[in-house]
Formats: sequence, structure tokens, C-alpha cells
Amino acid sequence: MGMGYVRKTYSVPAKRGGRVEYTGCGKAEFGTITSASSGGHLNIRLDRVKHAKPFHPTWKLRYL
Repeated sequence: MGMGYVRKTYSVPAKRGGRVEYTGCGKAEFGTITSASSGGHLNIRLDRVKHAKPFHPTWKLRYL
């Protein structure tokens, strides 16, 4: 599974290097998509952290 799978399955405009806004922690945080994981999630590096973490492509994400 890759980025194409995520785009097709979840109907999102995800792409490597794309910017997102995550609001799952009660406040808006911005991040960058680094890759797609084998489980159909997106690996996103939030601006305030050093390493990417997996996020569900439709949960609390806004694609910029």
C-alpha cells in the first residue's frame, strides 16, 4: 500500500511533501506528509516534533 492507495481509498489529495493541519489535540498543528505506511495511514511530521508519526488520512486532518 502506498500513497496512491491512500488517495484512492480515502478520496484525499495526499502527496509527499504536502502540508496538513491536524486538530486532534484540541488545537491546530501544522505538519508535512513524509510517506504512506503499509497500513494505509499517512506518516506526518508535525512542525513541533522531529520525527514523523502515523495518522489516519481522514481523522482530524485538513489538507492545505
